[in-house]
Amino acid sequence: MPRGSLLILLATLAASTASAQYEEEEVSPELEGSSRFSLQTGWRYTPNTRFYNDYYSRAVNRGLPRAGGAIGGPLLTATFAYSITNLIELGIDLFATYERMQLTRQPGLNAITYGALMGLRFQKRLEIGPEGLIPSVGILTGPLLAASYFDGGRSVENFTQAFGASLGATLRLNDKWGLCFEYRFVFAKGEAENVGPYDAAGNWLSVGMTYQFPSARYRPMSRNF
Repeated sequence: MPRGSLLILLATLAASTASAQYEEEEVSPELEGSSRFSLQTGWRYTPNTRFYNDYYSRAVNRGLPRAGGAIGGPLLTATFAYSITNLIELGIDLFATYERMQLTRQPGLNAITYGALMGLRFQKRLEIGPEGLIPSVGILTGPLLAASYFDGGRSVENFTQAFGASLGATLRLNDKWGLCFEYRFVFAKGEAENVGPYDAAGNWLSVGMTYQFPSARYRPMSRNF
Protein backbone atom coordinates (compact mmCIF):
# COMPACT_ATOMS: atom_id res chain seq x y z
CA MET A 1 0.00 0.00 0.00
CA PRO A 2 1.45 3.43 -0.92
CA ARG A 3 2.69 5.49 2.00
CA GLY A 4 0.23 8.32 1.18
CA SER A 5 -2.76 5.98 1.32
CA LEU A 6 -1.57 4.53 4.61
CA LEU A 7 -1.30 7.98 6.15
CA ILE A 8 -4.80 8.88 4.96
CA LEU A 9 -6.19 5.65 6.45
CA LEU A 10 -4.49 6.25 9.82
CA ALA A 11 -5.73 9.84 9.89
CA THR A 12 -9.29 8.69 9.15
CA LEU A 13 -9.18 6.10 11.94
CA ALA A 14 -7.81 8.63 14.42
CA ALA A 15 -10.52 11.14 13.52
CA SER A 16 -13.25 8.51 13.88
CA THR A 17 -11.93 7.47 17.30
CA ALA A 18 -11.74 11.07 18.49
CA SER A 19 -15.26 11.73 17.21
CA ALA A 20 -16.64 8.69 19.04
CA GLN A 21 -14.90 9.68 22.27
CA TYR A 22 -16.23 13.23 21.93
CA GLU A 23 -19.76 12.00 21.41
CA GLU A 24 -19.51 9.77 24.48
CA GLU A 25 -18.41 12.77 26.47
CA GLU A 26 -21.32 14.77 25.08
CA VAL A 27 -23.88 12.24 26.33
CA SER A 28 -22.19 11.81 29.69
CA PRO A 29 -24.98 11.62 32.28
CA GLU A 30 -23.73 14.56 34.34
CA LEU A 31 -26.27 16.52 36.38
CA GLU A 32 -24.48 19.87 36.46
CA GLY A 33 -26.23 22.39 34.23
CA SER A 34 -29.31 20.21 33.70
CA SER A 35 -32.87 21.06 34.71
CA ARG A 36 -36.01 19.05 35.33
CA PHE A 37 -39.78 19.23 35.62
CA SER A 38 -41.49 16.77 37.95
CA LEU A 39 -45.23 16.24 38.35
CA GLN A 40 -46.30 14.18 41.35
CA THR A 41 -49.47 13.14 43.09
CA GLY A 42 -49.88 11.48 46.44
CA TRP A 43 -51.31 11.77 49.93
CA ARG A 44 -50.87 14.24 52.76
CA TYR A 45 -51.41 13.05 56.30
CA THR A 46 -51.13 14.62 59.74
CA PRO A 47 -52.97 13.23 62.78
CA ASN A 48 -53.88 16.67 64.19
CA THR A 49 -54.03 15.09 67.64
CA ARG A 50 -53.78 18.39 69.51
CA PHE A 51 -56.50 19.97 67.38
CA TYR A 52 -58.94 17.17 68.22
CA ASN A 53 -57.93 17.02 71.88
CA ASP A 54 -58.42 20.77 72.33
CA TYR A 55 -61.89 20.59 70.83
CA TYR A 56 -63.11 17.64 72.91
CA SER A 57 -61.52 18.97 76.13
CA ARG A 58 -63.74 22.05 76.11
CA ALA A 59 -66.34 22.05 78.85
CA VAL A 60 -69.26 22.05 76.39
CA ASN A 61 -67.80 19.10 74.48
CA ARG A 62 -66.67 16.83 77.28
CA GLY A 63 -68.28 13.44 77.12
CA LEU A 64 -69.15 13.73 73.44
CA PRO A 65 -68.38 10.67 71.33
CA ARG A 66 -65.42 11.40 69.10
CA ALA A 67 -65.87 11.54 65.36
CA GLY A 68 -63.38 9.66 63.19
CA GLY A 69 -59.85 11.03 63.33
CA ALA A 70 -57.92 12.63 60.51
CA ILE A 71 -57.37 10.48 57.42
CA GLY A 72 -55.46 12.99 55.29
CA GLY A 73 -56.17 13.97 51.73
CA PRO A 74 -54.88 14.19 48.15
CA LEU A 75 -51.75 16.08 47.22
CA LEU A 76 -50.50 17.49 43.90
CA THR A 77 -47.02 18.97 43.36
CA ALA A 78 -45.12 20.40 40.39
CA THR A 79 -41.36 20.91 40.71
CA PHE A 80 -39.08 23.04 38.55
CA ALA A 81 -35.40 22.55 39.43
CA TYR A 82 -31.90 23.29 38.18
CA SER A 83 -28.67 21.49 39.12
CA ILE A 84 -25.99 24.09 39.76
CA THR A 85 -23.47 21.28 40.36
CA ASN A 86 -23.54 17.49 40.24
CA LEU A 87 -24.33 17.49 43.96
CA ILE A 88 -26.57 20.55 44.50
CA GLU A 89 -29.98 21.34 43.03
CA LEU A 90 -32.14 24.43 43.50
CA GLY A 91 -35.86 24.25 42.79
CA ILE A 92 -39.36 25.43 43.50
CA ASP A 93 -42.25 23.12 44.46
CA LEU A 94 -45.75 24.33 43.66
CA PHE A 95 -48.36 22.38 45.62
CA ALA A 96 -52.01 22.03 46.54
CA THR A 97 -53.67 19.74 49.09
CA TYR A 98 -57.18 19.09 50.40
CA GLU A 99 -58.49 17.38 53.52
CA ARG A 100 -61.93 16.96 55.08
CA MET A 101 -62.16 16.60 58.85
CA GLN A 102 -65.12 15.87 61.08
CA LEU A 103 -65.90 17.11 64.58
CA THR A 104 -68.92 16.01 66.63
CA ARG A 105 -71.79 18.56 66.50
CA GLN A 106 -70.04 20.48 63.74
CA PRO A 107 -70.53 20.46 59.96
CA GLY A 108 -67.76 18.96 57.86
CA LEU A 109 -64.53 20.95 58.00
CA ASN A 110 -62.76 21.48 54.67
CA ALA A 111 -59.06 22.34 54.73
CA ILE A 112 -57.26 23.52 51.60
CA THR A 113 -53.54 24.28 51.50
CA TYR A 114 -51.49 25.62 48.61
CA GLY A 115 -48.32 27.58 48.00
CA ALA A 116 -44.72 27.36 46.80
CA LEU A 117 -41.65 25.93 48.52
CA MET A 118 -38.09 26.83 47.59
CA GLY A 119 -35.91 23.76 47.86
CA LEU A 120 -32.18 23.16 48.26
CA ARG A 121 -31.48 19.50 47.55
CA PHE A 122 -28.28 17.50 47.80
CA GLN A 123 -28.14 14.72 45.22
CA LYS A 124 -25.89 11.95 43.94
CA ARG A 125 -26.14 9.87 40.78
CA LEU A 126 -25.69 6.13 41.35
CA GLU A 127 -25.14 3.49 38.66
CA ILE A 128 -28.38 1.65 39.43
CA GLY A 129 -31.19 0.91 36.98
CA PRO A 130 -31.53 1.66 33.25
CA GLU A 131 -29.96 5.14 33.33
CA GLY A 132 -29.03 5.60 36.96
CA LEU A 133 -30.69 6.33 40.31
CA ILE A 134 -30.55 9.82 41.82
CA PRO A 135 -31.33 9.94 45.57
CA SER A 136 -31.67 13.34 47.22
CA VAL A 137 -32.21 15.01 50.57
CA GLY A 138 -33.19 18.64 50.97
CA ILE A 139 -34.55 21.53 53.00
CA LEU A 140 -37.66 23.51 52.05
CA THR A 141 -39.22 26.86 52.88
CA GLY A 142 -41.75 29.16 51.29
CA PRO A 143 -45.12 30.92 51.49
CA LEU A 144 -48.19 28.82 52.28
CA LEU A 145 -51.89 29.70 52.39
CA ALA A 146 -54.11 27.53 54.59
CA ALA A 147 -57.85 28.07 54.07
CA SER A 148 -60.55 26.26 56.03
CA TYR A 149 -64.33 26.43 56.16
CA PHE A 150 -67.17 24.45 57.66
CA ASP A 151 -69.87 23.36 55.23
CA GLY A 152 -72.01 26.42 54.60
CA GLY A 153 -69.68 28.70 56.58
CA ARG A 154 -67.15 31.36 55.74
CA SER A 155 -63.53 30.71 54.82
CA VAL A 156 -60.78 31.45 57.32
CA GLU A 157 -57.42 32.02 55.65
CA ASN A 158 -54.00 31.97 57.24
CA PHE A 159 -50.95 33.08 55.25
CA THR A 160 -47.73 31.79 56.79
CA GLN A 161 -44.14 30.72 56.15
CA ALA A 162 -43.71 26.96 55.86
CA PHE A 163 -40.56 25.00 56.68
CA GLY A 164 -39.76 21.41 55.84
CA ALA A 165 -37.41 18.69 54.67
CA SER A 166 -37.49 16.21 51.82
CA LEU A 167 -36.14 12.76 51.01
CA GLY A 168 -36.56 11.35 47.52
CA ALA A 169 -35.16 9.50 44.55
CA THR A 170 -35.52 9.48 40.77
CA LEU A 171 -35.08 6.29 38.79
CA ARG A 172 -33.93 7.34 35.32
CA LEU A 173 -35.70 5.25 32.66
CA ASN A 174 -33.81 6.88 29.77
CA ASP A 175 -31.90 10.11 29.14
CA LYS A 176 -35.06 12.22 29.52
CA TRP A 177 -37.73 10.42 31.55
CA GLY A 178 -37.63 9.15 35.11
CA LEU A 179 -39.89 7.77 37.82
CA CYS A 180 -39.70 9.87 40.99
CA PHE A 181 -40.66 9.28 44.62
CA GLU A 182 -40.52 11.84 47.42
CA TYR A 183 -41.35 12.16 51.08
CA ARG A 184 -41.70 15.64 52.53
CA PHE A 185 -42.32 16.73 56.07
CA VAL A 186 -43.66 20.30 56.17
CA PHE A 187 -44.59 22.41 59.18
CA ALA A 188 -47.32 25.07 58.86
CA LYS A 189 -50.47 26.05 60.75
CA GLY A 190 -54.02 26.83 59.70
CA GLU A 191 -56.98 28.20 61.67
CA ALA A 192 -60.49 26.74 61.96
CA GLU A 193 -63.33 29.15 62.76
CA ASN A 194 -64.27 29.11 66.47
CA VAL A 195 -62.14 26.01 67.04
CA GLY A 196 -58.47 26.93 66.83
CA PRO A 197 -55.22 26.11 65.03
CA TYR A 198 -54.57 22.88 63.17
CA ASP A 199 -51.63 21.37 61.31
CA ALA A 200 -52.02 22.36 57.68
CA ALA A 201 -49.06 20.44 56.26
CA GLY A 202 -47.54 17.35 57.88
CA ASN A 203 -46.37 14.25 56.05
CA TRP A 204 -46.44 14.23 52.24
CA LEU A 205 -45.79 11.09 50.23
CA SER A 206 -45.90 11.37 46.46
CA VAL A 207 -44.92 9.60 43.24
CA GLY A 208 -44.78 10.83 39.67
CA MET A 209 -42.76 11.40 36.53
CA THR A 210 -39.74 13.58 35.82
CA TYR A 211 -38.67 15.06 32.49
CA GLN A 212 -34.97 15.93 32.37
CA PHE A 213 -33.52 18.73 30.26
CA PRO A 214 -29.82 17.87 29.87
CA SER A 215 -27.15 20.52 29.87
CA ALA A 216 -26.18 21.67 26.35
CA ARG A 217 -22.61 20.76 27.25
CA TYR A 218 -23.54 17.07 27.33
CA ARG A 219 -25.88 16.81 24.37
CA PRO A 220 -24.59 14.82 21.37
CA MET A 221 -23.59 17.05 18.46
CA SER A 222 -25.93 15.16 16.15
CA ARG A 223 -28.89 16.24 18.32
CA ASN A 224 -27.98 19.92 18.17
CA PHE A 225 -28.63 20.16 14.42
